[in-house]
Amino acid sequence: MQGQENKEPDDPGFSASCLTTAELQQHWRAVRQERRTIKLLFEIPSTRIIQKPASKYVLYQIVVIQSGSYDQKRVAIERRYSDFYHLHQRLLQEFSEELEEVVLPKKKLVGNFTEESISERCVALRDYLTQLYALRCIRRSQYFLEFFTRAELKLAYDLLRSGQFARALELLQTTLVLQEKLSGHDPGLVVPTLCALVVCHRDLDDIRAAFQTGQQAMPIVRRYGLNRYRCALLEVLVDLGYRLSLPVALLQEELARVRESKNGPVTQVSLKQLVVEEFT
Repeated sequence: MQGQENKEPDDPGFSASCLTTAELQQHWRAVRQERRTIKLLFEIPSTRIIQKPASKYVLYQIVVIQSGSYDQKRVAIERRYSDFYHLHQRLLQEFSEELEEVVLPKKKLVGNFTEESISERCVALRDYLTQLYALRCIRRSQYFLEFFTRAELKLAYDLLRSGQFARALELLQTTLVLQEKLSGHDPGLVVPTLCALVVCHRDLDDIRAAFQTGQQAMPIVRRYGLNRYRCALLEVLVDLGYRLSLPVALLQEELARVRESKNGPVTQVSLKQLVVEEFT
């Protein structure tokens, strides 16, 4: 996925003048929230044994829960032991010292599929994720986030490119919930997913949902200087706003300013073109 350029409030590139009062209030709430690190809990409530002609393995259902209040957005993903193993190996390459006391449960050579063994493994893997998340450098690493989101995002973008927008939409919505919980340190990470959701909603003729999702993405794009998406997203919002008979004068003015930016002409790439470039 394309890297994001973050703009903090005290960065030279951050301009409060480009935000509305409501967006400024939202921004400072986000800053305060980031200072109060949100704690997450990890649960593995169920498993499935997958039997194939040449292999047999266990899928562990993982649920990420935001603590401190009732979490209404609970979504589940499934991972097998090999996914945990590959995560651990990737993390060791960069954080070997930090992981000295974090041990990935070893895979048993026999008895892997007994009820007792699977139950013990669920507890051990849950504790493993909790230990990883407790380390600030780990929970902010790309590898940790990708463990929870990459497989679903890859499939979602493949479905989107093949025109299967309803199935892509479902996967993207699940992934967005996880990204919002896991990437509070970098809100810009959700922008590509939000843009992909805009494209899916629009191509499914859910114009209002597309516009609302675009509005959700736009303040983040402005706040963190994600100019790769700004012009294309504004163009979509203006078009959707017209179709919904909503006032779009301010969006049109902003679009004109972006196109005439002193930084040079904006490349005329549609939002859909930007979206389909992900994971290619």
